[in-house]
Amino acid sequence: MRLAFVSQFVDRRHGTERSVAELLSRLTKIYGWEIYLYAQSVEGLEVVTTREAHRQNTGVIYWRRLPAVPGPYVFRFLFWYILNRWRRAWDRLFHGVNYDLVCSPGINCSDAGVILVHVVFHRLSELQNDSSRIGLRAWHRRAYYKTLCALEQRLYRDPRVALAAVSRHTAEQLAFYFGRKNVSVSPHGVDMQFFHPGALAPLRNSARERWKFAAHEVVLLLVGNDWSNKGLPTLLEAASLCHELPLRLLVVGEDNPAPFISSARQFNVLDRVIFASPSADVRSFYAAADILISPSLEDSFNLPCLEAMACGLPVILSPNAGISEWIRSGTDAVLLSDPKDSHELAGAIRALLSNPERMRRLGENAARTAATLTWDRHAKIIHELLCSRLTSSF
Repeated sequence: MRLAFVSQFVDRRHGTERSVAELLSRLTKIYGWEIYLYAQSVEGLEVVTTREAHRQNTGVIYWRRLPAVPGPYVFRFLFWYILNRWRRAWDRLFHGVNYDLVCSPGINCSDAGVILVHVVFHRLSELQNDSSRIGLRAWHRRAYYKTLCALEQRLYRDPRVALAAVSRHTAEQLAFYFGRKNVSVSPHGVDMQFFHPGALAPLRNSARERWKFAAHEVVLLLVGNDWSNKGLPTLLEAASLCHELPLRLLVVGEDNPAPFISSARQFNVLDRVIFASPSADVRSFYAAADILISPSLEDSFNLPCLEAMACGLPVILSPNAGISEWIRSGTDAVLLSDPKDSHELAGAIRALLSNPERMRRLGENAARTAATLTWDRHAKIIHELLCSRLTSSF
């Protein structure tokens, strides 16, 4: 079976892009799909050229590389959205590229038969607080969200498009915003051969030395983009409330740090915070940390939490994250009641640090729970959905 898969980026440094890499590798190796991957950049995934692809009819990923253009992201996205459709038409007409189905993670193209929903921009748009802001950055952000929401309305309401959500949390949002009640749920997974408690021990000393963390300091880790949504303002205030504790904050992701530097300065914790860019091997961040903190306002799943749990790291988590559906609060992780309540978060941090034995048990239970969510399970659900969509097309 042949699949055109449309994803702007594929890599191992970001959550959605990492899940795409894990899925595609299994669709080819386990289920024998021949995949034409339309993407602007690919890292950490085995792909081949046209000539090699035509020698092998199954179990191969052929990367059709598309160019990128500079400029504001909303312009770059629209260029990509139009170009990938045009390129696939060109390949069919002039290169004899035929495939049975088009699949996309999110709103990357207008003709996908199956869409894997990792985020609902209607919900993120509601959480934005840009209405009173002026300037090019605020205008661009509003334009970007309006564009994505318009495309969601067009694509997700179409009953001919099969949708797969990464959690029941996201499936409920698809029902609420778009009236879609026939949504498959395929949770993200974790590779327990790569993410496990034993993998962090050899990395811990070098990771902490890299960021100059002292042995007595307690490192709180937050991972993700859009730091406002990920709850960084709450974490900064909670850290200020725990001023007597030797806390350090390691914030990993791609966002503009300027407003958060200002907030950290106001809370008198700026000297405790380090901002870092994502890495291909995120285990170095988990190894440097003592607790992963994720008081997110909205999270369709939250893959870093699952990976941290697999590594035996204690996690303090928002109930607004899709992964919370698989969490037993107080057993696998600490589940907050209100992710915006900095006093509750500060109390949760204090409670964990005052009870090392509880931290140890939490980490052990977390690793066992994480092991039940695998990429093989994720790929099996998506494979069955793709086959079902193909069958219904005939």
